Amino acid sequence: MSKPVVLIAEELSPATVEALGPDFEVVNVDGTDRPALLDALTNADAILVRSATKVDAEAIAAAPKLKVVARAGVGLDNVDIKAATAAGVMVVNAPTSNIISAAELTVGHILSLARHIPAAHSALAEGKWKRSAYTGVELYEKTIGIIGLGRIGALITARMQAFGTNVVAYDPYVTSARAQQLGVTLLSLDELLAQSDFITIHMPKTPETTGMISDEQLALMKPTSFIVNVARGGLIDEDALHRALTAGTIAGAGLDVFVSEPPTDSPLLALPNVVVTPHLGASTDEAQEKAGVSVAKSVRLALSGELVPDAVNVAGGVIDPTVRPGIPLVEKLGQVFSGLAHSPLTSVDVIVRGEIVDFDVSVLKLAALKGIFTNVVSETVSYVNAPLLAEQRGVTTRLITEAVSEEYRNLITLEGALSDGSQISVSGTLTGTKQIEKIVEINGYDVEVPFAEHLIVMTYDDRPGIVAIYGKEFGDADINIAGMQIARHVAGGKALSVLTVDSPAPEELLEKLRTAIDADSLQEIDLTE
Repeated sequence: MSKPVVLIAEELSPATVEALGPDFEVVNVDGTDRPALLDALTNADAILVRSATKVDAEAIAAAPKLKVVARAGVGLDNVDIKAATAAGVMVVNAPTSNIISAAELTVGHILSLARHIPAAHSALAEGKWKRSAYTGVELYEKTIGIIGLGRIGALITARMQAFGTNVVAYDPYVTSARAQQLGVTLLSLDELLAQSDFITIHMPKTPETTGMISDEQLALMKPTSFIVNVARGGLIDEDALHRALTAGTIAGAGLDVFVSEPPTDSPLLALPNVVVTPHLGASTDEAQEKAGVSVAKSVRLALSGELVPDAVNVAGGVIDPTVRPGIPLVEKLGQVFSGLAHSPLTSVDVIVRGEIVDFDVSVLKLAALKGIFTNVVSETVSYVNAPLLAEQRGVTTRLITEAVSEEYRNLITLEGALSDGSQISVSGTLTGTKQIEKIVEINGYDVEVPFAEHLIVMTYDDRPGIVAIYGKEFGDADINIAGMQIARHVAGGKALSVLTVDSPAPEELLEKLRTAIDADSLQEIDLTE
């Protein structure tokens, strides 16, 4: 079999290719050469980009085999996430790769503004000794206002506190407990603007945050205060900022990002009280290497159909270690569930019971759908396209959580309706210190069966001699029964047998068995992929 093709469309660190490993065919293309990019995409299973390559709807449509778009960085302005999701393509980035670099650059801008470092350097480089012209201010005991107290905001907080500053923050999504933990005072945006000596903004760019700092907000700032933006161009209204800087409303600004990049025509570049850098937030050797290695690992996971925590178009986000062991369990339950179905599935409920519901278990619904469709459809099933496959087939899905699990610490059940009106269910759990995956219920019958590659599930009228019949038939076919369990509600009623066998059973044998024991149902479930 040919290796999956990974297309690298921009220059990435050598460590990125090393992290991909030998399992892929790596192809390089200039992502800015549109015809070459579209041609290379026809055979690509994955594409790795930075910021210059446009992976839009046209590019995605040109890539019938594409399974993952990986952005070696944080921003995804150059990737059409909606088009990718519609095509079942996972989009991943490296959300934490540049946070230290961005935080340190922010501190650099603050120090540059406080001590006029760029202007003083330029003057001295021209032979001018102008000490008095560049008298600055100390950071000690100044108030630092952070707009957006996320990961980067928290890193800046720690660094600025080392200077003996007072840190205040505005973030409507941060609790007072978290702020207290960081040693930060939460304020309203207006209060922060009025009180701070240095303000740095670290918000995502959304319709709500675009232009959030404009004339009205800048007017609230002290005439001695400075503002820094190393996050996203457009969070500060550049025209309003120019007016405030030229009128002396504020003392200065430090900018690493702009609405249009490069900002060749921006009047801000000509102002003496502005420090600018050309979008260097992630431009360190360490950040570039971390970004490349991170997305390379994500590509490996995505191409093997596994969950990728950094996928931006997959619900679930970061998976708690308590939840993670349940993912492979639920995938297997999904395979058993679809194996039990004798007509098309119309709905499925993923019911999670026990202590685990204290955490975000939404990923378990994705795992269930991935397992259900793994052996049902011809295409590779991933955590991205599994919900789309369910939607296309008219299968409604729900995630239900219940805090109480009476028999097991945690219990996960898949219940579903079929098109003929019948119901099916399967439940599983993790048992013991080794967290062994077990099936503990099938269609209302209590069992306790470890998973195996080959399962035989049969229901029939409970009567003597049935075990001898199927034992002889499997023996004659040289198929070893590794394990067996029989469950029933009442003697003489319906019984369910679950067998684990060492090798797959041919359909002719299964049909013979159905007749021999007059089975209501008899299904072989293959858990190999």
